[in-house]
Amino acid sequence: MKNPKALLRIGAVGSLVTALCCFTPILGLLLGMLGLSALSGYLDYVLLPALAAFIGLTLYALWRKRKAEACCPPSGTGDDK
Repeated sequence: MKNPKALLRIGAVGSLVTALCCFTPILGLLLGMLGLSALSGYLDYVLLPALAAFIGLTLYALWRKRKAEACCPPSGTGDDK
């Protein structure tokens, strides 16, 4: 992806949703209503790596955004006379 803002948005939203599923019983209740409560024991094996991946993606997007701003300042600042 060329746009670091899109990466940042995906990383932040993914981190928020994954953290919400990790730290609240939302996913456990949903699996129970669907009759898949036997899978709730394996949620940590999926959610914690997903949370780490989304946090890593967010940090990478912030690094790319900072690098892009340092290289080429945004246009319209009035410095290009």
